[in-house]
Amino acid sequence: MIIEARFNGPSGSGNGGWSAGVFAEAYGVPGPVEVTLRRPPPLDTALALVDGQVHDPAGAVIAQLRSTEPFDDVVPPVDLATARAASAAYPGLVAHPFPDCYVCGPGRADGLRIFPGPLPDGRTAAPLKAPERVSIATVWAALDCPGGWAVLTAGRPYLLGRITAQVEALPRPGDECVVTGVTVGTQGRKASVRTSLYAPDGNLLARAHATWIAR
Repeated sequence: MIIEARFNGPSGSGNGGWSAGVFAEAYGVPGPVEVTLRRPPPLDTALALVDGQVHDPAGAVIAQLRSTEPFDDVVPPVDLATARAASAAYPGLVAHPFPDCYVCGPGRADGLRIFPGPLPDGRTAAPLKAPERVSIATVWAALDCPGGWAVLTAGRPYLLGRITAQVEALPRPGDECVVTGVTVGTQGRKASVRTSLYAPDGNLLARAHATWIAR
């Protein structure tokens, strides 16, 4: 497994959701998979998955994986117009801790450009135009940042620590999808969030819950 350099999150390391999706696909078990990131995923580096652990060439553990039971929690959808309106107020357009993030960085013309903005009830929402090539990692990436932006505040960036995703189907290339996120609790430096990805017809494509950790 290799996390290509263009799929970065913070500068110099892989986007957490994309990397977790690559690891989960390689893990190859049916149903939801939990991925715990132990170190920032290195870019352009051959990684090995052995007994549920991802190792770098030096043997350091990058991530741990395990299968989990299916879960029903979702973040309710909104229509595309509402998602677009929320996205126009995306805080990351003004100040972003990782402006070159492949998923949500405004500095990436070649990224997914998911810009989760606030809804009145505290959720986030954003449109996602599925790229020409859609993979499991694309969906995991889409489920990542909208959860983080449900808890991010000015001057206090968070990083993904753990994510569990359940993928029902992939979007079709070019589909105008909607992703929603919400914070469900905080404790110290940790925040628990949920995200959901919906197809243009409103059908659920994937859901996730995750733990983000303040830096």
